[in-house]
Amino acid sequence: MSKAKTTRPYPLRIPEGLMELAEAKARTERTDRSTALRQLLYAGAEGYVLDLLGEGRISASRAADVLGVSILRVHELAREQRVEIGATGEDYRRSTETARGLL
Repeated sequence: MSKAKTTRPYPLRIPEGLMELAEAKARTERTDRSTALRQLLYAGAEGYVLDLLGEGRISASRAADVLGVSILRVHELAREQRVEIGATGEDYRRSTETARGLL
């Protein structure tokens, strides 16, 4: 199970174009600019974490911890974004051939 989400303030210089995007998102979704910025930041982090997961650089449980979601949700996100995690079909084929060679 993932930990409770905590937040902390952090000073940050944000490019003007990104601020304009956040303001447009806030208007469209009828929310405040800070919420829109957090959503954009999270979306980028989610994509990066899924890339790391697909490359085998982090585990599904670590991805879940970083994103503050369940391992099941990480698998759902990976499937939605077509990120292969775990053994691929080719890995399975090679292991089967290797196992047959040992018999």
